[in-house]
Amino acid sequence: MYRNTVVIVFLLLAVSSCGGGADNSASAPPAVVIETPTPTVDLDARMKDAARLLNQASFGPSETSIEKVVELGREQWIDWQMELPLSSQVDYLIELQSTFSVEDELSRMHRIEAWWQNTLRGEDQLRQRVAFALSEIFVISENSNFFEEYVGIANYYDVLAKHAFGNYRALLEEVTLSPMMGMYLSMLGNEKPNSERNIRPDENYAREVMQLFSIGLVELNLDGTVKLDETGSHIPTYDQSTIEGFAHVFTGWNFNGTTEQTWWHWWDNYDALNPMQAVQARHDIGTKTLLNDVILPANQSAELDLTQALDNIFMHDNVAPFISKQLIQRLVTSNPSAEYVARVSAIFNNNGAGERGDLGAVVKGILMDDEAIHGHVNYPNVFGKLREPILKATHLWRAFKAYSPSDRFQQGYPDYFFKQAPLAAPSVFNFFSPGFSPPGVIAEQGLVAPEFQITTENYAIRTSNFFAYSALWSHTPNGDAEQVIVDFSEEIALVNETDDLLERLNILLMAGGMTDEMRKILSDMHDETVNAQPAERVADLVFLIMNSPQYSVQK
Repeated sequence: MYRNTVVIVFLLLAVSSCGGGADNSASAPPAVVIETPTPTVDLDARMKDAARLLNQASFGPSETSIEKVVELGREQWIDWQMELPLSSQVDYLIELQSTFSVEDELSRMHRIEAWWQNTLRGEDQLRQRVAFALSEIFVISENSNFFEEYVGIANYYDVLAKHAFGNYRALLEEVTLSPMMGMYLSMLGNEKPNSERNIRPDENYAREVMQLFSIGLVELNLDGTVKLDETGSHIPTYDQSTIEGFAHVFTGWNFNGTTEQTWWHWWDNYDALNPMQAVQARHDIGTKTLLNDVILPANQSAELDLTQALDNIFMHDNVAPFISKQLIQRLVTSNPSAEYVARVSAIFNNNGAGERGDLGAVVKGILMDDEAIHGHVNYPNVFGKLREPILKATHLWRAFKAYSPSDRFQQGYPDYFFKQAPLAAPSVFNFFSPGFSPPGVIAEQGLVAPEFQITTENYAIRTSNFFAYSALWSHTPNGDAEQVIVDFSEEIALVNETDDLLERLNILLMAGGMTDEMRKILSDMHDETVNAQPAERVADLVFLIMNSPQYSVQK
């Protein structure tokens, strides 16, 4: 097989230009009516803007999705996406299981397959993309005591997708009462204190619901910057007594259907799908001190304590900047300006109709903000984010209409290539921290780059190998029914039109961000492969682009 090896080292540059000219208008004779043509936006520019939006709001641009954004416009596309029904992983698994033989069982591979199906083929791209972002904030992981609970894990992801455009308060409650979260952070089976049996309420969920799911460790301004006290020190959002207060709130909950008599019979009560149920006899009825010194009175039911405790979290000033900034980081840019965060946080606090916590309004505010649209031009040195490696894979397969002879995507271990798989983080702290800053230039400038935390030498090579397999060697069927095949037919038609081919790849893969220097290197390489098969020539370009630093940074 003909193969041309090229080593490319690109600088991360952003170039913008503007131009102007003299006013050449002249006075027209009074009897002549001059009609000024309606200004039109260049189609090529609109396609690039559409691709940039789809990088932020989907699992990768495709020709069809770019055309849809161009047709509807940014805001109308967002509105349309928010109205689409949810693509359910649980429904996919149930349908898939109905085709099994009696001895077959669902496996981890099938759960991941359901995720691939929705991310690659689901029409509700924005909902699924926001759900993926939420899955990296409200973390549960198969790396726990429920590894083989595939339908339950898929259902938890569906919960995140269901609430992607709903209210944060409703999402927080459903996450809290999820049996998967209950098992993961040990709220399920959490009991009231009993000194004789040396039982104290478990503090695990009480701590993480504050630290990771809502307010963080220190008080924040609306713009996400840290508040300081009169000594210049950070102000903690809670202390150990607050954790203990919430730990006592979260007592008495177990699998749906559990009673006082069957509290320990988890094998009879086991239910990974329906919300946990309270057993009042196991709930602590003492007073509890919460955030901002709010005290819950004694003798309340487990349900009322939970409602008031979640309300207490929801109304904390930190929630808006804490959640808004992380969603911006997951969708748009790692280092949003303080003004950007403040604008989105204000939407979280009031969607314009007096509603607090409207995630649909927050997501729309993030994507419609001027910084999301023009940040790559206005802030070229700090705007953007390192693409998560698994999102590179979805982009490749969506851009080139990937399919398999079996019509299924049975790539069950993406973490081997990417150190990532959906709902498979190594801990509740996700694959990477939102505040991670790699040593060197980025840290020295006070910037963060969360995704670099999983960008090791080993996994950089594995990801590159994935693209070698997926681009260089998977553009023609090899007889394997499970092979994922990329379709380069549209690109092959342009193989002898180098400029047109590169511009197509520029829009599909780089949203118009290809520099002149990069284009020349690729053009020269492409011209040198003139004797190779057309599909191989295209594959070379795709492979090189997707392994380049320019592509790796989403602008």
